[in-house]
Amino acid sequence: MNLIFKLQNNLLKVILLAFLFGCQPQSKKEESIKSPNVLFIAVDDLNNWLGCMNGHPNTKTPNLDKLASEGVLFTRAYCQAPLCGPSRASLMSGLRPSTTGIYGMIDDNKIRSENPATKDIVFLPEYFRNQGYHTMGIGKLFHEHAPEGAFDESGGRIRGFGPLPKERLVWDGKGTAGEEYGKTSTDWGAFPETDTLMPDHHSADWVIERLNQQYDKPFFLGVGFVRPHVPWYVPQKWFDMHPVEQLAMTAYKEDDLDDIPEVGLKINDLPMMPSTKWAIENNQWANIIQAYLACVSFVDYEVGRVLQALEKSEYAENTVIVLWSDHGYRLGEKGTFAKHALWEEATNAPLMFAGAGIPKGKVIDQPAEMLSVYPTLLELCGLPKYERNEGISLVSLIKNSSIDRNDLNAITTYGMNNHAVRTEQFRYIRYEDGGEELYDHFRDPSEWYNLAKVDSLRATKSQLKRLLPNINEKWDENSAYNYQPYFVEQKQRTSN
Repeated sequence: MNLIFKLQNNLLKVILLAFLFGCQPQSKKEESIKSPNVLFIAVDDLNNWLGCMNGHPNTKTPNLDKLASEGVLFTRAYCQAPLCGPSRASLMSGLRPSTTGIYGMIDDNKIRSENPATKDIVFLPEYFRNQGYHTMGIGKLFHEHAPEGAFDESGGRIRGFGPLPKERLVWDGKGTAGEEYGKTSTDWGAFPETDTLMPDHHSADWVIERLNQQYDKPFFLGVGFVRPHVPWYVPQKWFDMHPVEQLAMTAYKEDDLDDIPEVGLKINDLPMMPSTKWAIENNQWANIIQAYLACVSFVDYEVGRVLQALEKSEYAENTVIVLWSDHGYRLGEKGTFAKHALWEEATNAPLMFAGAGIPKGKVIDQPAEMLSVYPTLLELCGLPKYERNEGISLVSLIKNSSIDRNDLNAITTYGMNNHAVRTEQFRYIRYEDGGEELYDHFRDPSEWYNLAKVDSLRATKSQLKRLLPNINEKWDENSAYNYQPYFVEQKQRTSN
């Protein structure tokens, strides 16, 4: 009897232990597998010329439009700098250019330097890795590709913006610039023959391959497409989608710059770029518009390939998608074809979130910042806040909750102490020397009429001025923009 009793007692203990262990919370690994994956898509120099943004009547972007319809589209999202290097450094670090002094181009590996603001910053993909994610990336994500070790798995990037023909097709890259200016890659025309020769096509292939693999933890998968960055070269079939004779031109006013302050004119002095006047005189304006639209349609197709692969994969229901661009692009507005400005067309760019837990078909017109991508992704994925982030999470807007209207503005910085503030109605620009611009977008969406000296708007201007950054750090010694004398001079002057 004693033996039977002992056996029964031991059996009860085993059952009890099994029950207790069965009720234990899941391990961190098991919990992390249920965390949503992230598909992070960056598109270079993509302005608002998407069908879903009503940016240009002749654009054809079915895949980007579909993504917007399946998620949340921010129509008034603005970059932190109208230049690739500082814009991407800002988004990936979560810090404003005015906080870091990164106003110009910078080597990816030098963003985190002896600069007090960045020396121990955790980049966005690194934060996900620290939270148990497997991180992967290919293409142009930071300015070149990514700092060494930023991803567990890197596909690298094909250098430059090729492939390139043996000789330029239209624009020589120098324009009327003197020796102090560098050459631009700007040019346009049908080249090469097939999509398979384009680096973006290979980036999409790399991502598709990884979406067909299995992982024992959630993943962060980044892809940076380089088109529609100049040169505007894509195969002929993409040009054929946009017949020149059917294209609408952009808004242009010949004397548009007559009321611009001195620093604004210096910033806009880009003689290596084709001017709108030159394009009109040489019958090239429509050809440039066609080339840009062709590049946008091409990259839309490559984005579509990636999204289709995700849709067919086992990760379709548990992946957060974000798509963004580093800044907008001017296609003749304000007299030139370039980014490089604090005006609307240079700073407004697409921002979309879709996927796990995100409403479908929602359009948000309030101003937002690309700086918000970092904190928004953390909240969407249920991860702890990163206290160093200077942007705000947009999840409350995405999920229909309220948000403090004082936060509904966007700041863009170009060089030290040159800022633009965008609210729902106004754009206010203030330059380092006190020069000002003020535009009422309800009445003047083309920003043709500078209202900064209108007496009745003094109170409005004062309110907008209070939104400007309080910190204006000197140029980071590793950051520069040597293609324009103003920025060379400003860095030397302010650093000394």
